[in-house]
Parts: sequence; C-alpha cells; structure tokens
Amino acid sequence: MNIHTFVVLAYKKSNKLESCIKSVLNQSIKTNVMIATSTPNKYIENMAKKYKLEVCVNKESNGIGNDFDFATNCIDTKLITIAHQDDIYDFDYAKEVIEKYKKFPDALIIFTDYYEIKNEKKEKSNINLKIKRILLFPLRFHRLSGLKIIKRSALRFGNSICCPAVTFVTKNVPKEKFSCKFKCDVDWYAWEKISKNKGKYIYIPKKLMGHRIHEDSTTTKIIENNIRTEEDLEMFKKFWPTCLAKKINKLYAKSENNNQVKQ
Repeated sequence: MNIHTFVVLAYKKSNKLESCIKSVLNQSIKTNVMIATSTPNKYIENMAKKYKLEVCVNKESNGIGNDFDFATNCIDTKLITIAHQDDIYDFDYAKEVIEKYKKFPDALIIFTDYYEIKNEKKEKSNINLKIKRILLFPLRFHRLSGLKIIKRSALRFGNSICCPAVTFVTKNVPKEKFSCKFKCDVDWYAWEKISKNKGKYIYIPKKLMGHRIHEDSTTTKIIENNIRTEEDLEMFKKFWPTCLAKKINKLYAKSENNNQVKQ
C-alpha cells in the first residue's frame, strides 16, 4: 500500500465531486484514493463504482468536525489528505507532500499554498490570499517551523492554513483533531490544538490545489448567517486578551467579504 491517501469527503450530491476525484486520481505518483461520507446516496455510490473506489460511511455523524475526524481515520496510512468534494488538486500535489515528509518525518501537518476558484476561473492572488501568505512566511524556514511560537504566529491573526491543502502525518497527530462545537472554524480549531504538540508545520509555498468559492458552499452560508464572526472571536481569544481579540475580530470580519462570489 502507498504511504499517502486522499480521502474524498463527499456530501449529498455535488456536481463537482467527479472533478475532485479525477484530480486526485491523476497525480504524478500513485496514491490511495477513497470516499468518506455521512450522507450515503446513489449518486456517491455510482461515482465510487465508476472509479472503483471504496466508500467509508460515517453512520454516527454529529457535525462537520466529526465528519473530518472520521475521514482522517478511515484508513491507516502514514499520510492522509482530506479532499473536499468541491476542490481540485494539481498534478504534483502528492509528490511534493511525500518528498517533504521524507525530509521531515517529525512533521505534524504538511500543507501547500493554493489558489481560489470563482465562477470556474482560477484566482491566484487577492488581498485575502496575500495576507495569508504573509502570515505563513515564517513557516518557510523549516528549522524554525517546529517551534510552538512560530506555529502559532501563523494562526494568531486569522486562519491562514487552507484545510483541503493539508496532509496529516497520522502518527504525529491525535485521532480527534476537529471535533468541537464550531460549524465554520473547525479547521482553525484543529491547527491551534495541534500546534501545541511537538513537531513541525511544514509549509510548501507552491499553489498546488484549488479551493472553490461558490454561493452554495458551507463557508459562504455560514458567513451570511454571521456564525463565523462569533466563532472567530472565540478563536482569537485563544491567542489574545479579550479586549484585543474583539478589535482584531472586527478587522478580520472584513476579509470575509472576499468569500462572496461576484457575478
């Protein structure tokens, strides 16, 4: 068995699911691919049959965080990437991640830069992406990326790590990473939690996957319901005194506007 697995997290009936599956199957090196879902249906079943993929069903789902944790524990390989059904992975994503793992087996997570996909067009740079890249800059220095202060510096002004761009080094991270009461910041919660553990955050500053932004996405709906702002404040309080956390949260909320799809 290969050391890396893409677990495609499928939900209901997404017309982007097949594009995601094709992208993870079409990697420059062969990896394992499977599907995880808490909403089994004929559409997902037929897609799995078409591409001869195993489906792992979460029968006791109780939220997004639980679904993410379930996906990372579906199979026992050294490296696992949760591939969100709406996103796509470039040809060398797995190759680059595996090469970094071989150099840094003590890594907790290995993740790449990314571009956004809006109305089927690739957007490689915008204000939001530029800010995230600035926050991640210290993690380019791998000799320092195991320091707790460096790992947390990339998270204290916002969630700079794109969840679908992340690969977990399974032996170095807990089985329960995401499970929490949050609906949107489950990934930021996980990065903050894992940052306390011994090990490196390995950042690959190459745009090796595409994160889709669209009107029906979970993140967009949560932003519209103002849930994200409340969760963001809770996260900022993990890094800052409450008075500062509130001020930073007001500035951070403005960046959410970038998640709106321009028609």
